[in-house]
Amino acid sequence: MRKALLIALLLAPSAAIPVVMSLAADVTPTSEMPAAGSVGKTEGLAAWKRVEAVLTHPRCANCHVGPDNIPIWTVAGEKKSRPHGMNIHAGDSRIGAETIACSTCHMTSTAPNKLAHAPPHVGFDWQLAPVDFVWVGKSGVEICTQLKDPKRNGGRDAAGLVEHLRHDAEVNGFIPWAWNPGGGREMPPGTFEDHVKDVAMWGAAGQPCPE
Repeated sequence: MRKALLIALLLAPSAAIPVVMSLAADVTPTSEMPAAGSVGKTEGLAAWKRVEAVLTHPRCANCHVGPDNIPIWTVAGEKKSRPHGMNIHAGDSRIGAETIACSTCHMTSTAPNKLAHAPPHVGFDWQLAPVDFVWVGKSGVEICTQLKDPKRNGGRDAAGLVEHLRHDAEVNGFIPWAWNPGGGREMPPGTFEDHVKDVAMWGAAGQPCPE
């Protein structure tokens, strides 16, 4: 019986292969989540502190600004963040459609960011995070309670946050770029994979926040 099944699979039309691959891609992110409750609160809080260190790092926080729609800069070689130079205003569109499109300088490309002081780029149009996802000026506790709230995080549960990270990596987005920004830019602590694991661990612990 097993031999017959194996022969049938080998002789099956190749069109069936993408279906199998697609299904595998859909379940991969969820399988990264430890079982709910398998991580204790203490471990979950420790994981959150590492997540917080990433989210509040300029490489991640600079595009999570409020309704003033003004991006933040942290120039290579500097520690202090400041408003984007040249009076850039992203507008309510968050992509600069009302003024100067972010893509005017930040081209869409998957090529490495190698040139110092050149506008960085990712695999899709450069833009600010949605205004509801503002992190700049917020404490770690405030960001934690915001990130665990589906009404304020794009409708995502704990597994959905992990899926969000993986999807962004698939499209060469902003999140993995933070650990490979090029041009002498400072990176957040750890690695992208460390961050994914910490978000998953925090989720499995019930997404605890510091008191």
